[in-house]
Amino acid sequence: MKAFVFHGAGQSAWEDVPDPAVKEPTDAVVRVDSVTICGTDLHILKGDVPEVRPGTVLGHEAVGEIVEVGSDVRTVRPGDRVLVSCITACGRCAYCRQGGYGQCRGGGGWILGHLIDGTQAEYVRVPYADLSVHPLPAAMDSADAVLLADIFPTSYEVGVLNGHVRPGDTVVVVGAGPIGLAAISTARLFSPERIVAVDLAPARLEAARKLGADAVADAREAPEQLVADLTDGLGADVVIEAVGVPESFELCTRTVRPGGHVANVGVHGKPATLHLEDLWIKNITITTGLVDTYSTPTLLRMAAADRLPTSQLVTHTFPLDRMEEAYDVFARAADTGALKVVLGEERHDVVAVGTV
Repeated sequence: MKAFVFHGAGQSAWEDVPDPAVKEPTDAVVRVDSVTICGTDLHILKGDVPEVRPGTVLGHEAVGEIVEVGSDVRTVRPGDRVLVSCITACGRCAYCRQGGYGQCRGGGGWILGHLIDGTQAEYVRVPYADLSVHPLPAAMDSADAVLLADIFPTSYEVGVLNGHVRPGDTVVVVGAGPIGLAAISTARLFSPERIVAVDLAPARLEAARKLGADAVADAREAPEQLVADLTDGLGADVVIEAVGVPESFELCTRTVRPGGHVANVGVHGKPATLHLEDLWIKNITITTGLVDTYSTPTLLRMAAADRLPTSQLVTHTFPLDRMEEAYDVFARAADTGALKVVLGEERHDVVAVGTV
């Protein structure tokens, strides 16, 4: 089969690799219909994630069709159309028993495109299939569904829920890329008084407005002053960091009100300064986290009911064999206007229906 393979910092290729096969009785093999590219994949290509070994197939999000399952798989069967989650869950370790699938100690967690071959390929092996794939409604478009593999559960769980967004809050989202835009969309579910989006790119700020931001601010123009003006000098109840650089994290801590929450979602590659000399007295809560994807079934139901603006985040589509071009477009988002890039096409002709 063909797959997008990491060969070291700055080196990758769409090339021939061996077909995956069931190795464990809990495995499933999925034929990939749609995949997307994550900002984390760009970090890997830069060499920022040393755990990824050369020769690894990248990608941790996909929609596809089950073609083979191991003898212990009970919840899906060949022919089922499924969402492949970015997080794999063994279901047995202490973390999984508490719904903390991202910290799985039984061979799961974030492993696809990280510790094992991932989804940016024509086929992918998914360990622990019973808890790591989700059957899809027949009417759900693959390009919409694939956004529920990572960015929507990540923004919702690590940003909105960890940040304890409540009705009447002022919420600031720093970074209006895909994760930030999904955070704006899911924060609105809790009826905050206002949502403020902060970014450097005018196109992304305009996208934030369309997805529900009540105000936008250029990150270079003292956005904390705008927030202070909107809140009688108090600051925001919740600030969601969705960039992953020191400057954006430090902006969040300057923008939050006493007793507020800073929810860090961004993937940081460098240290950030924690100004405890200013923060120790403010009673703020700072949370970090890798997504657990416990919310994926809920988000799938909401997307099926047209309650999530998934399609509005997809700006570019490509066939799978144009993976290298898609990476280039996604990596140059400031020039191309790319938000989410989706690859693949609908290939299922018959939807399998379960029997009683």
